[in-house]
Amino acid sequence: MRQLIKSKKWLIGLAFILVLSSGWFIINNEAEENQKSCFYSSLHHTGEGMRYWYEEKGGFKDITGIPYEQLDCKKCHIKSCEQCHAVKEGEKCSYSVKKARDSKTCLVCHSREKVTFLLGKRKGCLDIHRKNGMECADCHKGSDVHGDGVFYKTMRDSNAVSVSCKDCHSLEDDTSKAHTVHNGKLDCAACHIANSTSCLNCHFDSFLDQGKRAGNFFPPIQDWTILVNYQGKVTSGNVQTLVYKGKKFIAYAPYFTHAVQAKARTCADCHANTAVKRIKKGKSVPMAIFKDNKMISWKGVVPLVPDKLHWDFADKEDGKWILLKSKEKPMVQFACYAEPFTKEQVKKMARAYKK
Repeated sequence: MRQLIKSKKWLIGLAFILVLSSGWFIINNEAEENQKSCFYSSLHHTGEGMRYWYEEKGGFKDITGIPYEQLDCKKCHIKSCEQCHAVKEGEKCSYSVKKARDSKTCLVCHSREKVTFLLGKRKGCLDIHRKNGMECADCHKGSDVHGDGVFYKTMRDSNAVSVSCKDCHSLEDDTSKAHTVHNGKLDCAACHIANSTSCLNCHFDSFLDQGKRAGNFFPPIQDWTILVNYQGKVTSGNVQTLVYKGKKFIAYAPYFTHAVQAKARTCADCHANTAVKRIKKGKSVPMAIFKDNKMISWKGVVPLVPDKLHWDFADKEDGKWILLKSKEKPMVQFACYAEPFTKEQVKKMARAYKK
């Protein structure tokens, strides 16, 4: 009889353990599925930002007529966790958080940031965070990398990138005039980004023919910062110029170049500078001029007034660059919710700042 009672207790205990175990597996399976759900909706995985820019809202596809699915742009977007986390030692593979936190892992795909750091170091304006040994993952955590389960069209959608300068740099007790005079209408990046890193004149014909980007655009530059309107604030922006079968294309977008400086630019760097004065007088700003087989770029801060920003375009003939003489106006796209400056904003910038 005692033996039977013991057997029953043992069976009840086993059943209890199995119930707990199954619950544990259910919980962990749900967690794993939730993690996958977030990952599969993340911009790192979907690559939706590039497709959205190219195919929608007056994108470059309107010129090329080539569907995004036929381009190789999507090849570098992440298909699984292994691309960032897998480490191989001999015949064995293991999962590594350390590898994913290493900025070298990020810079394999984020090549513009890699170029920004290289040029910034040469020019003495290396990003202050990079200079102090910080990694990308020190700021970009969790949902920024893996997604939050929401499908975003671009990184500039609200909440697509959660990190903010204010996460570390509080302005609650800051009464300095530089931070109060603009009444909350100026983003940190407008003053603290040293410059914009841009590659101009992507020659799409050659790129498609050769299947490689090298040699089909001019070397990256770090000479100017374009200011754009974005979500009610003035912030740093960027531009991409492209050519396809003699047709010209310009895309303006808000852009956070990782060239942050502890010391902000001065008021005179923006207010009543040479570019603003030219625009106020109705003159254009020569942003990129083709001369002696080079693109010579403007230097300094420039507000986004599309009709007053001039970009030369070059074509390729027998492997050499030649000025594209087509008088047809470029197609202009305001990507990722960028908006140009208003006349009133230009007037304000044209006034010399008085201390």
